[in-house]
Amino acid sequence: MKICISAESTIDLPQALLDEFEIKTIPFSVLLGDKLGLDGVVTPPEIFDYVDRTGVLPKTSAINEAQFEEYFTNLLKEYDEVIHFSLSESLSSAYQNACNVASRLGHVRVIDSKSLSTGIALLAINASKLAKQGLKASEIEEIITKRIEHDQASFVLATVDYLYKGGRCSALAKLGAQLFRIRPQIIVEGGKMKPGKKYMGKQVNCVESYCKDTLEEFNNPDLSLAFLTHSHASQDMIDAAYSALKARGFKRIEITVAGATISSHCGPRCLGILYLNDGGEK
Repeated sequence: MKICISAESTIDLPQALLDEFEIKTIPFSVLLGDKLGLDGVVTPPEIFDYVDRTGVLPKTSAINEAQFEEYFTNLLKEYDEVIHFSLSESLSSAYQNACNVASRLGHVRVIDSKSLSTGIALLAINASKLAKQGLKASEIEEIITKRIEHDQASFVLATVDYLYKGGRCSALAKLGAQLFRIRPQIIVEGGKMKPGKKYMGKQVNCVESYCKDTLEEFNNPDLSLAFLTHSHASQDMIDAAYSALKARGFKRIEITVAGATISSHCGPRCLGILYLNDGGEK
């Protein structure tokens, strides 16, 4: 049986890794004023430049049912089964749209990742490895579903300005963050984003503290793979996070850049470390 592993563009993987793990993707849409583009074509620097010029956040659109129907139908011409990983249902309508189409087409299994960005990638890559081992789609779905609750996805923001513009932060909280140089941690838990610790001072120092705290709190990692994902962070921030992951013993560390959809919500110079926290591949 030929199984396709699929995800939305919010998986935030470069083409080289999509090719390596044979993961297919379908893009979200991004609207910059009257300019409509696709996630993966519209770049994060374009997002940041647009916000700087206009003071307005771009609008991002989830894949609709018609787009999913065309996409899944084409995949099923080549594959017997499709396992599709969606951006958390709590964050987007894409999951429900995909489910609606899957129920009509059959042979498509839609998994709510309850995560975002390379938190989704961790699950899809694991599924890809299992598919290459010859497991059935039902077996892969069962194994992956058990790992979802252990998907550690978190990040530290350089600015709360994008949260404020998106209505997720009050003017008072924004002012306080600016005055005291507060860099908040955001944790993805149960598919939703929640505030974590607050760091103060230089960004590189905040990254060091964030990595230390995260690795201590989520201290049962699968050391086979970790992602260091950022929205055009500075090199010293990237180096600090990479050193922390390397010291913890991760065998493979992939440094990736968040795409337009994720970047439009987190803003520039956001950085996160992501890994499965269940002790190892099952």
